[in-house]
Amino acid sequence: MSVSFVPVPADSDFPLENLPYAVFSTKSNPIHRLCVAIGEHVLDLKAVSHLFAPPLQAALQAETLNLLMSLGHEAWDAVRTQTQKLLSKGSEVEQNVDLRSVALIPQSEISLHLPAQIGDYTDFYSSIHHATNVGIMFRGADNALMPNWRHLPVGYHGRASSVVVSGTPIRRPLGQTLPEGADKPIFGACKLLDFELEMAFFIGGPGNQLGESIKVDDAWQNVFGFTLMNDWSARDIQKWEYVPLGPFTAKNLGTTISPWVVTTAALKPFLLDNFPQEPEVLPYLRQSIPFNFDINLEVSLKPANDNESLISKSNFKHLYWTPLQQIAHHTVTGCNLRPGDLMASGTISGETADSYGSLLELCWRGTKTVELQGGKTRKFLQDYDEVIIRGHCVKNGLRIGFGSCAGQVLPAHPVDQ
Repeated sequence: MSVSFVPVPADSDFPLENLPYAVFSTKSNPIHRLCVAIGEHVLDLKAVSHLFAPPLQAALQAETLNLLMSLGHEAWDAVRTQTQKLLSKGSEVEQNVDLRSVALIPQSEISLHLPAQIGDYTDFYSSIHHATNVGIMFRGADNALMPNWRHLPVGYHGRASSVVVSGTPIRRPLGQTLPEGADKPIFGACKLLDFELEMAFFIGGPGNQLGESIKVDDAWQNVFGFTLMNDWSARDIQKWEYVPLGPFTAKNLGTTISPWVVTTAALKPFLLDNFPQEPEVLPYLRQSIPFNFDINLEVSLKPANDNESLISKSNFKHLYWTPLQQIAHHTVTGCNLRPGDLMASGTISGETADSYGSLLELCWRGTKTVELQGGKTRKFLQDYDEVIIRGHCVKNGLRIGFGSCAGQVLPAHPVDQ
């Protein structure tokens, strides 16, 4: 493996083997452009686009990742290979001082933006431990999983317009709730605001035409890369509104994603067998190739003017349904997916209480508390709390990270009387 000429700290999320994509700008140049992370710097792909094959140059000069996403895995591999060469010792970027001064920028000097123009956003419900926990809370252990859950990847269509990049504050929502014991709803600020630890992936490749489907073992060609996600959830609003069509305003208040998109190529060393599925699924969902990953995930909560506390540690491998099965099911009706569409995992919970991916589970529907540093406790999120999600893979000394996905809760707007 080549060695980067850019210094990379030992604990960095961003070695030469990673090179996650992002969209950035600087104070001196507010135009959005593509980059990859390397150590504590980024490589401006627009500034070095002339060093790539001509068919790739337009995509690297774009203001979002959508065009690159549309080119497919052969183009992605070509960009990755050339980028690694440009960041290796002895490369033209290292030797050309003028080019290096323009193209290599400290991360401390950049602002990060949404990596793509998101056309559509779908959120799944793919963790069996999370689905079981929620089912036990609301239906009892005997009816924890609905009859369809082990037969298809349950999902719903989310709101693409309120997907925001890490660091964007989230306003506590107003909405209808039904107080305990009441027979009429009231209007006011959400009292049971929650996070959901998720991961998401961007659709790439040409997609599929309306009326056509994507076969499960071909679907890997449509996975461009992964991000961290926090699907903010207003539990009291959700409880009142979700019957019969599922979540609506309880989920559209905001969805935070990390700015870095880690490619499937970077994740290959961390491939695992798929989660065992019983009973056997229908033929169109029978996946013969592995597409599960050993990605360590964690959630920290930081009250205002205080230190953050680690409150959960989970792993991507706990997902029952794979991204390939999600794509196959999403398109089996002929629904067309497009480059830049975002597909989310649903809350990722492990088997143990310290690996639950939401406060709803960690506090078991408000019957317990989460202990924070300094003696503070939480059942649900308070104003000015910040939620920070992090993720990384480690194997044989190689660390591939996702950066962080963070957002702070702002107070609700006053209710008009």
